[in-house]
Amino acid sequence: MDAEPDPESVARAIALRQLTSAPRSRSQLEEAMARRDVPEDVAARVLDRFTEVGLVDDAEYARMLVRTRHAERGLSRRAIAVELRRRGIDEETATAALEQVDADDETQAARALVRRKLRATASLDTETRLRRVVGTLGRKGYAPSLVLRLAREELAAEGADPAPDDDPWPATE
Repeated sequence: MDAEPDPESVARAIALRQLTSAPRSRSQLEEAMARRDVPEDVAARVLDRFTEVGLVDDAEYARMLVRTRHAERGLSRRAIAVELRRRGIDEETATAALEQVDADDETQAARALVRRKLRATASLDTETRLRRVVGTLGRKGYAPSLVLRLAREELAAEGADPAPDDDPWPATE
């Protein structure tokens, strides 16, 4: 009969398999090991070693996640912060990583998303277009006030009435 595998070997195999498919946070690796009943002390030892040799680096993982989520998906800092927390990145590391995206970057990304959504909804009435823009960017974590301001600016630039009489979201400026 086969001998019970060494828990440390199991932990290493789990971590390597997880890291081969995609970068992971230490917390995600801990969860994967816990699901396979790897003792906590063994998991900690293996992950400490992986951290020493640079295979696990939460700070770099967080920076990479911020870069890709903002650039590729257009997510706001708020949405990215939620994702970092969900992936087990501590607050200090997340805050440092989120500094890569400043308010201007976020506004620029939001404006690009607003333009894209307005182009896609050009055949619809202004109210529907505004509602769709707010919904789309809201799901990406942008503040409604920012989205409405940018949407109104873009609608005005294309000659549409950015605030019809029955505007469900009147400007509060």
